[in-house]
Amino acid sequence: MKKLLGLVILGFIVTSSVIALAGPSLLVVYPQNNHQTSSEKIFLIGTAPANGQVLINGKTINRSQAGHFAPSFPLQLGENLFTVRHQNQQLKIQVTRLATQPELPQGLAFAKDSLIPAADIARLPGELICFSAIAPPNANVSVNLANKTISLAPQPQQVSLPSNSAALIGNNQPTAQSIPGKYEGCSILQASESDSVNVIDGKQISGAAVPNNQPNLDLGTPEFQLTLNGQTITQPGTGKIQILSPGNLEIAEVVADAGVARTGPSTDFSRLTPLPKGTQASITGRDSEWLRLDYGGWINSKETRVLPGAIPPRTTIRSVGYRRLPHATEIVFPLQVPVPLSVQQSNDSFTLTLYNTTAQTDTIRLDDDPLISRLDWQQVAPGQAKYTFNLKKSQQWGYKLKYENTSLILTLPHAPTMGRERQKPLSGIKILLDPGHGGAESGAVGPTGYPEKAVNLVVSKLFRNELVKLGATVVMTRDTDVAVSLGDRMAMIDREAPAMAFSIHYNALPDSGDAENTKGIGTFWYHPQAHSLAIFMHNYLVKQLNRPSYGVFWNNLALTRPHAAPSVLLELGFMINPQEFEWLTNSQEQQKLAQTLAKGVVEWVKSSQTRGSV
Repeated sequence: MKKLLGLVILGFIVTSSVIALAGPSLLVVYPQNNHQTSSEKIFLIGTAPANGQVLINGKTINRSQAGHFAPSFPLQLGENLFTVRHQNQQLKIQVTRLATQPELPQGLAFAKDSLIPAADIARLPGELICFSAIAPPNANVSVNLANKTISLAPQPQQVSLPSNSAALIGNNQPTAQSIPGKYEGCSILQASESDSVNVIDGKQISGAAVPNNQPNLDLGTPEFQLTLNGQTITQPGTGKIQILSPGNLEIAEVVADAGVARTGPSTDFSRLTPLPKGTQASITGRDSEWLRLDYGGWINSKETRVLPGAIPPRTTIRSVGYRRLPHATEIVFPLQVPVPLSVQQSNDSFTLTLYNTTAQTDTIRLDDDPLISRLDWQQVAPGQAKYTFNLKKSQQWGYKLKYENTSLILTLPHAPTMGRERQKPLSGIKILLDPGHGGAESGAVGPTGYPEKAVNLVVSKLFRNELVKLGATVVMTRDTDVAVSLGDRMAMIDREAPAMAFSIHYNALPDSGDAENTKGIGTFWYHPQAHSLAIFMHNYLVKQLNRPSYGVFWNNLALTRPHAAPSVLLELGFMINPQEFEWLTNSQEQQKLAQTLAKGVVEWVKSSQTRGSV
């Protein structure tokens, strides 16, 4: 799926170039010389003529029948040299293991780039503001802010959480971590409404109060102070701190087609339901270029614009509209202003929550709909209205959300109808296939240098041919070796609105994985509407092809995120596994795989017609 040189996706490294073999020779395709990693080990992927032995640092390694190899070796901090030999050929590869612990400063100094906050932040009155720094042990560290001194204390042993990719190698346990010289401290700023002073930790500081109708309070840049062995230095931070006036908050409007909302102020945080273009909300916090909106989600400021003079968006909602279309049901929510929202799906319901919304709902029309059995609503909290669609069948076929002026339009597609011809059961059903990678992005690379992008395309075309034989209409994101951006692939799913979408890939691992022994089919899903499809196809392929199971994963990938249709990503084997590489590049096995994939689609669609009927 992803590995070797260049672009990082899902924590793996993706190659941007392909190594071509010029006759039988010793070849190592990963890692390249002077590779850098923070992993405690590394695998070497390559091939050599099947006769004779391959030695790495004098040790004979295991190889597949065709001569491929992928052994792992431990890494020491710093430089590691690997000498690979086969008969009279020799390759030398240097790998540098980088330290993950911050480097302690020498002498009376703060560690480079260790002062936090490192960027401008803004918070509401009364919120906790935390500071941290790395300095020599046994020092006294403090922060001066708005005439107040905040002590930073040495931190005890902390827990280091595993990366998200650790779940893919079965090693996602937290570990105890001690960071010598880590100092932290927090403070709360209260804005007094009754007098003209501000309070930090109950003590007055200079400056004006932040009454509701006054401008925001700029506290300036914190000054960090370090004392060690009777000597003291001060260093200004790089981030300014501002306290927002609760009655004078700016209003943000989403200008992206689907604003990416997150649980925190960076791409490290989990995604929330995307915010449709036009959504408006008050800005209750800032962290560098990230904005916290009043309903709790964070969004990058590049996806918004500020509305000068706008008041905090609040709306009521009365009668909810209903439109029955030939292949979908539309629900119209007339609002006074576009507000933030969230979606939750379960086996037999679809729930839409509107924030900054008060219900005055009295009349709702909902005919005997092929999809919806009943619509319930509830004011679950002040300014939070929830609408729950109880469904007639457990399988959902996607949804779309958009604002038309101030009205929210929810579109729920109906289930596809299978063809009546026995030989063409998929007649009238549109399926989108996405051959992963392409162009300069090669994806994972097998031991011979054969790129994932090529086998993705071969198998996708075979899969397409089998689906067409069964009557399906098939749309491909690419049918040649061209680059297609992830955004364009996602947009195609939204535009084409297929009954289902499959992204076709082959797998790789992070450096800490076991490339020599990890194999099997893996399946990835994100929205609950895709779960049944992911589980069914995974089990069907494993059983019918007698292949190992790598596992089924919930994963926030670009090609599992589209919600216009059930979308899954299939990892049909490991490019980097020496034995499995031989299977996945075998033309007869590729044809068998394509036939099995198509049959699996038919069986799943059949099962969805009756599953969970009311």
